[in-house]
Amino acid sequence: MRVDLFDFDLPEDRIALRPASPRESARMLVVRAHGAFEDRLVRDLPSLLRPGDALVVNDTRVIPARLNGVRIRGEAAARIEITLHKREGEERWRAFARPAKKLAVGERIRFGEASESTACLLASLDAEVLEKGEGGEVLLGFAFAGAALDEAIARLGHMPLPPYIAHRRAGDAADERDYQTMFADEAGAVAAPTAGLHFTPDLISRIEAAGARLHRVTLHVGAGTFLPVKVDDTAQHRMHAEWGRLDAATAEALNAARDGGGRIVAVGTTALRLLESAADETGRLRPFAGDTAIFITPGYGFRAVNALVTNFHLPRSTLFMLVGAFSGLERMRAAYAHAIARGYRFYSYGDACWLER
Repeated sequence: MRVDLFDFDLPEDRIALRPASPRESARMLVVRAHGAFEDRLVRDLPSLLRPGDALVVNDTRVIPARLNGVRIRGEAAARIEITLHKREGEERWRAFARPAKKLAVGERIRFGEASESTACLLASLDAEVLEKGEGGEVLLGFAFAGAALDEAIARLGHMPLPPYIAHRRAGDAADERDYQTMFADEAGAVAAPTAGLHFTPDLISRIEAAGARLHRVTLHVGAGTFLPVKVDDTAQHRMHAEWGRLDAATAEALNAARDGGGRIVAVGTTALRLLESAADETGRLRPFAGDTAIFITPGYGFRAVNALVTNFHLPRSTLFMLVGAFSGLERMRAAYAHAIARGYRFYSYGDACWLER
């Protein structure tokens, strides 16, 4: 499909720079299969659920994946910003480098203290450029591995706020709390599964009181989620792979819920992509652990998910393509026009949608 079909005009003042407080006070646009749009709040979610529904959340945890370093090349130094996006081994990460043109394969980047003194080595982290790819992507081999590397990244890294927020304000201590869901447990994401940011323990209690049940999956969201689609046709776009897991017990519980007449409700496009990756041709969910690069555009035949809670997404993004596939492109273009006219807040810290297939 032509990528320009997924374009729309969004006033800059609709981009949320801070989340709603309390979290469940965010607005929620209800988009059913037919009929008028409904302006609700996230706290109204229990009234949209039915006894037996299965609510699936992503329990990935955002790591401080943005690292500032210095390229070490003799006497010449250059500042380099790295955003990690996918772990490839105990000591290797794929990352986006800026400016990547200043790096060559075999060169070294030092994060933390730039001095070569032994004392400062304890406060630094070195990485070698092992490969260079397209769009500023590099493969880095770090001097530390495993838990030692995790500790160094935690010490030297910064919360990787989305570029549409980071370009308008600096990150601060509030983001360490705000850009993490209440479900965050499995460290490895470099972007938050933002639909989950709206949830609180009280909201979960009321959801369970309504007869729905909460289930957890893991998909480590990569920085590729923010990359613009630069081609003219969706068939030419390459998705970055992300690692995910659906364990056997959860797959069995979700299948049982659907067999009993319940709906599978994905909280976020990341949970949806993991579930659709784990579903077989009949829609049965199977245990899954590995990479997925599933790219969902209009015409995709959904197998597992019946309803979706998600935020409002960027024009021409793979995520807007996904919701266009889920609820119909013209329906979603009309929903976004309604949201813009009614003052809804967009993107990671913005408001939410309830979408039905």
